[in-house]
Amino acid sequence: MSLSRRPTIIWGFDISHIQGTTIVASSVCFDQGKPDKSQYRQFNIKTVSGQSDDCRSMKEVVSRRVQLAFECQDTLPDLILIDGGKGQLNFAMQALHQLGVDQVIDCISLAKRDELIFKPGQSPIKLPHSNPGLQLLQRVRDEAHRFAIAKKQKKRSKLLMD
Repeated sequence: MSLSRRPTIIWGFDISHIQGTTIVASSVCFDQGKPDKSQYRQFNIKTVSGQSDDCRSMKEVVSRRVQLAFECQDTLPDLILIDGGKGQLNFAMQALHQLGVDQVIDCISLAKRDELIFKPGQSPIKLPHSNPGLQLLQRVRDEAHRFAIAKKQKKRSKLLMD
């Protein structure tokens, strides 16, 4: 698998929900391999309700985060990392294509079960666990997951208190 350039800025995305409801998403940012918490964002999913649809939710959150970057004149990432497999990756790519940045930003996904890396139009690859690139991707993915769960738990606590 090849990327168009060595990524300096990586955005990681994850979706979390409570039994298909209260769907939330996170976007984290790593710059030079370190978290940049000033660029972390959390989202309530607006276009998917009633039951979970991680793919459509991913499309929404990637689209909203890139649009927010345009509005705030934030630097776009070199790489977007999606927590998931082919389905989530394809929907993220749809969002990037609709915004006209699919040729500017590399996008891959990392599937937890087998730690397979997917890139559009290429066969999935499996790197050795000792590979520093895989380890960085795992840190980004795990941080996006942690941040999404934190948002979900906060929202759940608020619902229980109401």
